[in-house]
Amino acid sequence: MTTGELPLAGTTVVALEQAVAGPLASRHLADLGARVIKIERPGQGDFARDYDAAVHGLSTHFAWLNRGKESLAIDLKSDGGLRAARELIARADVFLHNTAPGALERLGLDGETLRAAHPRLVVVNISGYGTGGPRRDRKAYDMLVQAETGMVAVTGTPETPSKTGVPNADIGAGLYAAMSAMSALLRRERTGAGGVVDVSMFDAAVEWMGHPLYMQLYGGAQIPRMGLSHAAIAPYDAYPTADGQILIGVQNDRGWRRLVTEVFGAPEHAEDPRFATNVARVRNRAECDALVAACTARFATAELDERLAAAGIPAAQINGTAELAEHPQLAERDRWRTVPTEAGEIRGVLPPMTFRDAELPMGRIPALGEHNAAILAELELDDQPDGGGDFDG
Repeated sequence: MTTGELPLAGTTVVALEQAVAGPLASRHLADLGARVIKIERPGQGDFARDYDAAVHGLSTHFAWLNRGKESLAIDLKSDGGLRAARELIARADVFLHNTAPGALERLGLDGETLRAAHPRLVVVNISGYGTGGPRRDRKAYDMLVQAETGMVAVTGTPETPSKTGVPNADIGAGLYAAMSAMSALLRRERTGAGGVVDVSMFDAAVEWMGHPLYMQLYGGAQIPRMGLSHAAIAPYDAYPTADGQILIGVQNDRGWRRLVTEVFGAPEHAEDPRFATNVARVRNRAECDALVAACTARFATAELDERLAAAGIPAAQINGTAELAEHPQLAERDRWRTVPTEAGEIRGVLPPMTFRDAELPMGRIPALGEHNAAILAELELDDQPDGGGDFDG
């Protein structure tokens, strides 16, 4: 039974957002109980609505990032639309956006202007590269930021650099933006004052590059691209099995001894000077990997996975997204829920944060402008959206 109040119940967030970073931040706030009103362009809406049509005609990105929100489609370049936005923000606790640099200043909706009129308001600005510097006005897509911050340079195989398969820079910025909004609200409870917080995709990605950056600063070298392997640990890679492959990561010498003795039944390798220490195993990586591969190839993947788990050896099956969708860790922990949409119900996974006394909501994914009538009536406005205001300015 869930009896606790949702953490952000009673909090109103107005989000002028598109793509990934802003929508992820506001969706986390909605998951935690906030009322999130998403302002969109009339006619088009958040352009992520049109990335694909795989979810019963809806975009996969939009379905992932926009549950639990209300959609208000208004033209911010019209007098009526701008008046509605200002009225909403005046009543909100948080105004969050990831518009292009300068767009909100031209509309008079920048953080400093808003807070001069509404001192308790929390404004969260999400940008590509931050509020200054030579790249302030550049377009900033996830792949571009991954390239600028060196993330691409340390990801992939020795032969081929690669971006990550999910938008790390976007996701990182969204997470820091949500955390910043909540932190600013907590500070407001103590001081009575809101604030303006700036979060950039670039800074989020730089934070996630901490280990490679410190290796460059103090080790004088860029960490090599290792695919599934690890520059400083061995064995740490995908190894063949009789029916596929499995990932094994041995991070200490005790683990090595257990691996060869308890799992492989080859105790003669436990104290072999070529492999007895991690330093030696890294130095003799090719021989170590060949030995491990010869041993793992004798087992079926499922059997070896169980043997490794029983011996306390870190290992994982290398799943695709089809296996993830049916993963027993999700099914047995009852992590799936249904989410209503204009196209019918879809499946969705509960948010990562789990409160013991309250289940976080899995609210409806809104159709474009679905809540116009209700929100405009609440504001005592009857203006209808016109035109197609461009958030990019």
